[in-house]
Amino acid sequence: MPALGALSRILAIMRKEFIHIRRDPRTLAIVLVLPIFQLVVFGYAVTSDIKHLPMAVFDQDRSAASRALADAYRASAYFDLDFYVQTDQALAYLIDSGQARVGLTIPPGYADRLARRARAEVSMVIDGSDPTVANTALTSAAAIGQAHGATIAESLLRRGGVTLSALPGVDVQTRVWYNPNMISANYMVPALIGLILQTLTALLTAVAIVREREQGTLEGLIVTPIRAPELMLGKIAPYVLVAFMAMLEILVVGTLWFKVPINGSVILLVALAALFLLSALGIGLLISTAAHTQQEAMMLAFFTILPSVFLSGFMFPISAMPKILQWLSKVVPLTYFLVIDRGIVLKGNGMEILLPQVAALAVFGVAILTLAVVRFRKRLE
Repeated sequence: MPALGALSRILAIMRKEFIHIRRDPRTLAIVLVLPIFQLVVFGYAVTSDIKHLPMAVFDQDRSAASRALADAYRASAYFDLDFYVQTDQALAYLIDSGQARVGLTIPPGYADRLARRARAEVSMVIDGSDPTVANTALTSAAAIGQAHGATIAESLLRRGGVTLSALPGVDVQTRVWYNPNMISANYMVPALIGLILQTLTALLTAVAIVREREQGTLEGLIVTPIRAPELMLGKIAPYVLVAFMAMLEILVVGTLWFKVPINGSVILLVALAALFLLSALGIGLLISTAAHTQQEAMMLAFFTILPSVFLSGFMFPISAMPKILQWLSKVVPLTYFLVIDRGIVLKGNGMEILLPQVAALAVFGVAILTLAVVRFRKRLE
């Protein structure tokens, strides 16, 4: 029967492919582990529940009433009172550096105004570079202030001697810095620079080297007078240039088409992007030493890109993730470059504010690239 003959041929091809899969357990392991990895990352890191935003408090009144207001914000799940400062400059520095996302200033005379049954004003500064976080902080700050004012009014009513028209309250005057209109493009476009730099450099470098090995041409290059460092430099330099071209393309299109303002130094941004590329190149070289085929190299590259997207703060705030994922984000180089990138573009930050992230990138870049070069040279030998 023709149908049985066709079926037997199909089964023979299927058997052949299963033999290939069995002979390539590394790829099979990646295919089986990747869905679990995606499930964990998507399940815990992808969240719109913005809570535990770090807050800085500048309490100029230093009264029981001002402490009660700060405690009202502390008691909510939305804010963590991580910093108490003594000057406006210190509060601004914490927000500029990203250590605090919200700053509460309680002016002198706050308790006296409440005691006189007058409305007391406090100011709330919100980091608007991330519109999702800023919207949550804006709504929560006003709601908590109103709730605290209602609590004060209720207490006075119970004691008596005050009319509804004379009840005091708390007015929270909010200001959004860096991205006042909370435009999403202003937040996402700069972040694409880091993601594309890592994706292009790591993926193209790994695939290009593995392709040479898979086609048998890498061995031919090894027996030539070309030295190992020269071979590595020659292989990775074109992709570094391609990555920088993509970066400049994003900057031009972002500013001209999406109207994203660049408030800091472009030269500083390019210089620190070159520092970030050390890590990306190291990742690409490491993948090339572990992968035997181009397909395996692409899967391993995807394995590194996925946590970079979801754990670095590219799409979702790190503060909203579980603690274990927040710790894991500290070993993702893109986490530090996104702070640098957004800090320069949106906030106009200089090297003095970005120094902790620059130091972390330098350590990661040198460590990853050194390990990759050592492994790559051993493979060549």
